[in-house]
Amino acid sequence: MIELTNLTKDYGTTLAVNHLSLNVSAGEIYGFIGPNGAGKTTTIRLMGGIIEPTAGKIVIAGIDVEKDPVAAKKIIGFVPDRPYLYEKLTGMEFLKFIADLYHVEPERLARKSEELLKQFALWEWADEIIEAYSHGMKQRLIIAAALLHDPKVMIIDEPMVGLDPEAVSMVKHILKGLAARNVTIFVSTHTLSLAEDLCGRIGVI
Repeated sequence: MIELTNLTKDYGTTLAVNHLSLNVSAGEIYGFIGPNGAGKTTTIRLMGGIIEPTAGKIVIAGIDVEKDPVAAKKIIGFVPDRPYLYEKLTGMEFLKFIADLYHVEPERLARKSEELLKQFALWEWADEIIEAYSHGMKQRLIIAAALLHDPKVMIIDEPMVGLDPEAVSMVKHILKGLAARNVTIFVSTHTLSLAEDLCGRIGVI
């Protein structure tokens, strides 16, 4: 489902990713672990089509991300390490905004947004503006938004940052449920205990 072949990103004098190759199967939760500055976030951004590689290849569900980034993004749910939210929108308005980007039909949006907000314990806050949310609530909202279009692959950078233990348990349960439905999940983290608990395989960078 995910194939990285000799993936390289060079920023002039800085080699951020150096000939990285790996494969992740459908329905697998793959943990990508390493210290800060190791290249995890750069790899995530390359996989999401946010930046282009210097060399190498990224293929997700048979789609070459560099050659056809639009097609790739249609099947990817992307959660960056520092997501930007429009904080003057309500939680529901933000989900509608994201759904419009993915051309999610209104009827499906109504059903899916309610389902996700309840799943992430945000339903009671749906009509509150995002700036009133705690950090953990914002993190849960951005993960929910990434699931609106039913992606085949989830690419998530440090998903548990700012979450309390109850929310961490909730997100783990949701991610494991997605994998059980054959969604492929690529998670970067610097926390070994999280990777060991959540992931079927771990790669160290």
